[in-house]
Amino acid sequence: MRFSVFQLSRRGARARNEDRMGYAYTRQACLVVLADGMGGHPGGEIAAQIAVRSMLARFEAQANPRLSDAPAFLAAALLQAHGQILHHARTHGLAEAPRTTLVAALLQQGQAHWIHCGDSRLYLARGGVLQARTHDHSHHGMAERAQQPLPKVSRNLLFTCLGAPSEPIFDQAGPWTLAQGDRLLLCSDGLWEPLAEAELLAGLGQGPVSLCVPRLVDAALQRAGASSDNVTAIALEWETPGAPAAPGGISTEASEGDAFRSTLQFDTLAAPEDELSEAAIERKIAEINAAIRRPGERRR
Repeated sequence: MRFSVFQLSRRGARARNEDRMGYAYTRQACLVVLADGMGGHPGGEIAAQIAVRSMLARFEAQANPRLSDAPAFLAAALLQAHGQILHHARTHGLAEAPRTTLVAALLQQGQAHWIHCGDSRLYLARGGVLQARTHDHSHHGMAERAQQPLPKVSRNLLFTCLGAPSEPIFDQAGPWTLAQGDRLLLCSDGLWEPLAEAELLAGLGQGPVSLCVPRLVDAALQRAGASSDNVTAIALEWETPGAPAAPGGISTEASEGDAFRSTLQFDTLAAPEDELSEAAIERKIAEINAAIRRPGERRR
């Protein structure tokens, strides 16, 4: 299995970055996850971090070295993340649980499966042409899917998320057979909302993912200006066996049978106060992180 991946997050004009993202892979499977903490509820960044860490931890526990049932894994992992957010709220006596969106893609056996809840999106492009994308769990998203007039409400008004009192609504898709050069983009609404879809797809296809992701993030920040949301994106380019390897790509072909690698990231240009906030989050969810080894650590 070979692929190139790049992730980037910027705070934008918001007081803090409530987005989280990460990816993990074994010799035969790769999981990519992005969560956008909901700013209208306290502790959105906590919910996003719990969700991403929970998904990665379940992947580490069950990908040996791949999943036997990809759709079932994604559904169970999403619901477990939701449950851990509620558990965190109960444990810390919160009057209201923090909330987050979530989108995740699982790649194995040359195919992609994905799941999402909320309005963080996944785009799948081939040669710069859109092949598939998620549909937002918002009133605007419902109207667009049904080809009906858009309701007179904010396009950011969601009817489901992780951390809400009711069980989250989610959509799944796949399997999608991947071809050489296919690109998957997972992003928060801070990226897709300021940019037209044609502009986003064109940018996704220009150069390696290590260059096109920063360009897209910068374009979204400049377009939104003083009203910019957190802007977060993680893109992956798929490589088929025998095709020329992309510069900086990852190959799992030489990995040992149960080797596991992962990374979780937020704003890489965070201000000192954001770093302190991140430390506070880490302390609050220590009971969840205790079962999760640090990125890059192998199983024993």
